[in-house]
Amino acid sequence: MTYNQFLPHPELTNYIDAFWTAKGHGKEVVTEKILPDGCVDLIFNLGHDCKTDNDKFTMQKGRVYLVGTMTNFKETNMNSETNLFGIRFKPAAFTAFYKFSSLHEVADQTIEFEKTLSPDLQKTIEHSTAYLNQFFLNRLTIPKHNLFSIIADIHYHKGQITVQKLIQRHFITARQLERNFKAHLGISPKDFIKLARFQFALPVIQKRASEQSLLDIAFQCGYYDHAHLTNELKRYTGILPSQL
Repeated sequence: MTYNQFLPHPELTNYIDAFWTAKGHGKEVVTEKILPDGCVDLIFNLGHDCKTDNDKFTMQKGRVYLVGTMTNFKETNMNSETNLFGIRFKPAAFTAFYKFSSLHEVADQTIEFEKTLSPDLQKTIEHSTAYLNQFFLNRLTIPKHNLFSIIADIHYHKGQITVQKLIQRHFITARQLERNFKAHLGISPKDFIKLARFQFALPVIQKRASEQSLLDIAFQCGYYDHAHLTNELKRYTGILPSQL
């Protein structure tokens, strides 16, 4: 697979993480594992039909799909005819462009996106990021929620912060926090904290020194013990720490 990504217009960088392309190579089908990142994506299928969601869903040629926030890894099958173009929205930023009743309804799902709300497929092919930048600048509405500062706080603490602490630090009720996270991210604050902790722990494990034990890393990254780290890592990647 060839993967490339491109930065959006400076006025969109608080909301869009990247535009990206993914193209398959070779006649054989290759399974690519996609890890959860807390983001929502819009994906254009510019190539042949593409199997995703662990073979449970087919993205058809010429259509646009919304991929909800993931809490587990997904596998997508790719070959030489695979050609995907995506827009990856930062956590809680999708609703800066689209009114959506609740992203919780599409968490861990891939669904076909409303054509009338999608960027024009042909213009995307012809003009790529230039067209998409203008399209999303025209749709941008500054969100009224305060989730960006809460998300930044979670990332600053590398996922080692409790929901109760967030409630106290950001002067919000538990009910409001839960409702806002599910509406604008698709998952609960507790699940997002776990995901942020995993995102910090993953490179630590991958780059660990030979003499550094997984128990030490577990404590460093805020897990109770080796087993806790292993279970969380397997949930998000499908493999054990020793297999990284």
